[in-house]
Amino acid sequence: MGLLRVMMPPKLQLLALLAFAVAMFFLENQIQKLEESRGKLERAIARHEVREIEQRHTQDGLRERDSAAALLSNSEDDMVIIYNRVPKTASTSFTNIAYDLCGKNHYHVLHINTTKNNPVMSIQDQVRFVKNVTEWREMKPAFYHGHVSFLDFTKFGVKRKPIYINVIRDPIERLVSYYYFLRFGDDYRPGLRRRKQGDKKTFDECVSAGGSDCAPEKLWLQIPFFCGHYSECWNVGSQWALEQAKYNLVNEYMLVGVTEELEDFVMMLEAALPRFFKGATELYKTGKKSHLRKTSEKKPPTKESIAKLQQSAIWKMENEFYEFALEQFQFVRAHAVREKDGELYLLAQNFFYEKIYPKN
Repeated sequence: MGLLRVMMPPKLQLLALLAFAVAMFFLENQIQKLEESRGKLERAIARHEVREIEQRHTQDGLRERDSAAALLSNSEDDMVIIYNRVPKTASTSFTNIAYDLCGKNHYHVLHINTTKNNPVMSIQDQVRFVKNVTEWREMKPAFYHGHVSFLDFTKFGVKRKPIYINVIRDPIERLVSYYYFLRFGDDYRPGLRRRKQGDKKTFDECVSAGGSDCAPEKLWLQIPFFCGHYSECWNVGSQWALEQAKYNLVNEYMLVGVTEELEDFVMMLEAALPRFFKGATELYKTGKKSHLRKTSEKKPPTKESIAKLQQSAIWKMENEFYEFALEQFQFVRAHAVREKDGELYLLAQNFFYEKIYPKN
């Protein structure tokens, strides 16, 4: 360059410097444009990646939502209810509602019929029953009912337990009803011959004579039905059995109603388990089958007969259990139902969610 400056005239040297400066300016301008283009390209790529991530998140969210919905649907379709019904507590009347609704609501009803109506199963039958209830997919969802005492499914390693429900009754009223039922039957199957048919002795006469069919020991039934398959449950007058029955009622049963307030029981079941009981309340009010099954020739006991039974320790324990169940039922009802102008109304949902994080 120094040699060129010596050899070139001054004017040419100036033109060369100007040309070099213009070339450098043009080159820098092109480099700047390339940098700007690269920046735009990088931002476009980044926006595209963000959109892809958002789309993936949206798709994942939809899949999760669909999976959750499918899981809920599968959960409802896998549901099993066990109603281990106590004799003479309006159990047939309530079960008829389940039979009337099973076709409409798409579930199965299965009657557990044990030999000689024995409420205690052998250990091998317990295993068979638990296996049927949990693995018999063709019969799910299912409503099982029968005169069987409570069975603890957790003892058999079952992950998902069935839902237990039941209804109980004032112990003396239940015994009186059962006493006459064995002699005269009821209006459900009037032609069926009963075990004590032909015995015309009234309940009062039985109590006065100290008969076995009306003895205080016959009151011992609702406690062992809730207590379960433990030997102590069936020891008449066992305090342990009473406490175990209370424990099971609170911890193992979703809802236990009382015969005297059966409509409230039906209404709350419909609200809690519509998969099974949608339409149950209206059916109970209007359906012919839902009206209480009536024992024929039943005569109310005298105050003297009632007082004599109430002197026994067995009645006191069974009555304590009944009042415990009644108090629990009324507590649940008070938080679920309101009465207005003689009609019952379910309370609307009264919880909601807020402060949900993280924010998307």
